[in-house]
Parts: sequence; structure tokens; C-alpha cells
Amino acid sequence: MENSGGIQGNITAGLAGRYASALFDLARESNAIDAVAKSLGTLSAGLTDSADLSALIASPVVSRGDAAKAIEAVAKALKLDSLTAKFLGVLAENRRLADLPGMIAAFNAIVADHRGEVTAKVTSAHPLTAEQVKALTANLKSRVGRDVTVATTVDPAILGGLVVQLGSQLIDGSIRTRLNSFAQAMKG
Repeated sequence: MENSGGIQGNITAGLAGRYASALFDLARESNAIDAVAKSLGTLSAGLTDSADLSALIASPVVSRGDAAKAIEAVAKALKLDSLTAKFLGVLAENRRLADLPGMIAAFNAIVADHRGEVTAKVTSAHPLTAEQVKALTANLKSRVGRDVTVATTVDPAILGGLVVQLGSQLIDGSIRTRLNSFAQAMKG
């Protein structure tokens, strides 16, 4: 994919983006984009669920050889596709495992761009129901005119409402922000 300086250019900026872009190019050449995306999703869930795996990728004291062996075992245990497993091996050898979460995010963004999708990061005070996510997705799709993938997170600190990040656009409809605005208006 050409790096035309648009969305793809922003995604591939930095070390994580360059590695993700290289992985995407290999996956595209091998017709394995879906398999790699699925494997990276499994790996991302593993990083979230396993303190040991998170510690492994972040530890600067694990030797390259030990990191490579451990990551190979992780790839087998998680049944990752061969391209992703080889990619992880390269990261271990280059001591870049700590950058893996950023690489996964960048790869997912490149794939979404390749498919003509936009990812909206939605933060709510409470988990959204499937019906709410579906309605929000439809609303955002009509707003941007492209397919939208919604990635949700929960942050009770926003008190209520939603904070939606869609590309460089931030839509903050949280109660916390409204209360802060009201407090500022009362001061001045």
C-alpha cells in the first residue's frame, strides 16, 4: 500500500507503525490479512488477561534467546498463524516486544483503512449493550459515510454520557465535561 501521507501515513509513523506496516504488507502478499488480524486479536486479549505475558514482553532482563523461546511457546499455546508467530520471533530477536501493543493497534488501523473502515473509540461510564453499540455504529456510519468499527472502553470517571474519538475528531458528551463547563461558567 502506498504511503500517501493520508490516514496510512499517520498510522505508519513511528517504530510501531513501521513494523505494523511491514507485517501488513507480508500479510497482504500472503493473502493472510484476516488470519493475522485474528491472531493479533488473540494475542492482544492474552496481553490483557495474562500478567505473565505482559511482564515477558516488557522485561528488559530476559535475553533475546529466552524471549524468542518463550514467545514461540506463547504462539503455539494461542494457536497463532505462522506469519504472526514469525513476526513475534523477529520482535524478540530485535528486542521490540515491548512495542507490541502499539504495533497491534497500528496493524488494526491499517487493516481498517485498507477495508475502508473507520474505527471509533467510544468511552462510556457503564458498559454499552449490543443494541446501543449497534445504534451508535449506525449513527456514526451515517455521519462519516463509511463503515465504522466501534471499540468500546469503560471509564466510570466520565460519570455518564459518551466520549467518542473518530479519527482526529473528539466528541465529548460526558457529564464530567458538562459539569466542568458549568463550573467554569459559574466562576466567570
